[in-house]
Amino acid sequence: QVQLVESGGGSVQAGGSLRLSCEVSVSAYNRDCMGWFRQDPGKERVWVAHINTSGGLTNYADSVKGRFTISRDNAKNTLNLQMDSLKPEDSSMYYCAAGGRGRCRVPDAYKYWGQGTQVTVSS
Repeated sequence: QVQLVESGGGSVQAGGSLRLSCEVSVSAYNRDCMGWFRQDPGKERVWVAHINTSGGLTNYADSVKGRFTISRDNAKNTLNLQMDSLKPEDSSMYYCAAGGRGRCRVPDAYKYWGQGTQVTVSS
């Protein structure tokens, strides 16, 4: 059974940094991609970034490009999201996702989800 366990959320002032981590079961590596999404109350889940499980290629939403870095640590089976130069508009619930296949920017492409971790950025 695949489980995703997230950690690292919290509160920070604008301009600060946070690092999110997600423990991913090895079996989740058997598909195309893993990623991070965020969701505000009453709104749809929005793609933030993803990484291909095979070659490690990364892709980012324009809103976070140059500020966020997605990475994986194969030795620890973790998916990470380093978030720098945070802005108040980055405040959201962040979810890691694994077992993605095909359209890796779409939530429906993913088979497994973490429980979510809250990020709050104050101005």
